[in-house]
Amino acid sequence: MNAIASCLASTINEENAICLWENLEHSQQKHIQQAIASANPPHCLVYPRTPAQLAAIIAEAHRQNWRVLPCGKTTKIHWGGLVNSVDIVVSTEHINQLIQHAVGDLTVTVEAGMQFSHLQEILAKSQQFIALDPSTPELATIGGIIATADTNSLRQRYGSVRDQLLGITFIRADGQIAKAGGRVVKNVAGYDLMKLFTGSYSTLGVISQVTFRVYPLPEASGTVVLTGTPEAISQAASILRSSALTPTQADLLSPQLVSALGFSQGLGLMARFQSISESVKEQSNRLLAMGEKLGLNGTIYLNADEGSLWQRLREIMDNRVTDSAITCKIGVLPTGAVEVLTKADMGLVHLASGLGWLQFEDESQVLKMRQQCEYHQGFLSILTAPHRVKESMDVWGYSGNSLQIMRQVKAQFDSQNILSPGRFVGGI
Repeated sequence: MNAIASCLASTINEENAICLWENLEHSQQKHIQQAIASANPPHCLVYPRTPAQLAAIIAEAHRQNWRVLPCGKTTKIHWGGLVNSVDIVVSTEHINQLIQHAVGDLTVTVEAGMQFSHLQEILAKSQQFIALDPSTPELATIGGIIATADTNSLRQRYGSVRDQLLGITFIRADGQIAKAGGRVVKNVAGYDLMKLFTGSYSTLGVISQVTFRVYPLPEASGTVVLTGTPEAISQAASILRSSALTPTQADLLSPQLVSALGFSQGLGLMARFQSISESVKEQSNRLLAMGEKLGLNGTIYLNADEGSLWQRLREIMDNRVTDSAITCKIGVLPTGAVEVLTKADMGLVHLASGLGWLQFEDESQVLKMRQQCEYHQGFLSILTAPHRVKESMDVWGYSGNSLQIMRQVKAQFDSQNILSPGRFVGGI
């Protein structure tokens, strides 16, 4: 065992929580290496079993000035910028206990390593759920979802990750345990660190425990899919935004994504209604009728067919067809979404927020699309891409005026720059 691994084993008094780099499976090594700029691999992967062990590991890293890459199940470890260099990778996947489920208060407190799919199973027993739609939901951990602000389509009705967080516990860069928020919906005490940590890509601290608000499972669900010309889809989107209809999910789909889902050619609008059965039926029929007036092809999906449709959409989004594929997160004014999608290969944009996901094979397309997004007062950030692409391009494409403030925040939370160095905006 190398010196760093040996030191960590003695720190937490648990040698079997340390896995040397050379003992990892090749696929796991390759996956982690995608996140690191340096050709030198980390010394080991550490699996603390408790928040106290996690704190001890981070404290030792702080004393030794080791660079740390925190993760859960590593499903999003390669998102964002390349980490400059890493001494140890610390996984929270074994810190995964249910702390409290207050059914009547509609809140749940869990440790950060709990898998999203497992938490949804627990909540479903009480007819409740967390209103998020993360990438790779069968493996994603709660901490990773927060660190990358991975919300997706359900933000149409429920808002983003940051809107649903009530409390957070995290390990500071010096190994101290800190808390913010609480376990009740009306708790407003202290600094709102939940919003600061959401989307921080583990550069400010390591999340160990969180409290979410939860929602009752809807009685019924139905989805309307409209496809046709960009002009008609743009009209339908505008009418839906200003109407009294209340979809829980609503996405505009690029032509290639429409085709991949098995629909006729053109752009698509996919809207999901979830409520009591009478409301779902009424809203679905109204949207379908509106689409038909605009000359759009329309279909209503219910029951198992509807669930399968959304599952296929998620699988397409999560699947990188080739190793050279480049996946991006974008944001544009909602009114510019249709124009952006007509110039994209594979992608979607959420109807209300203008946030979305695109996938490319050619890096020159990424630069053109970034210009297009900026024209519509938006942005394009690269999530996943080959090393050569991330090394040659600005991953984040940030052009705002807050970079100095971000650096000051980073310096306050992690003065030695040991947590995910280089992964965030501006090389933070």
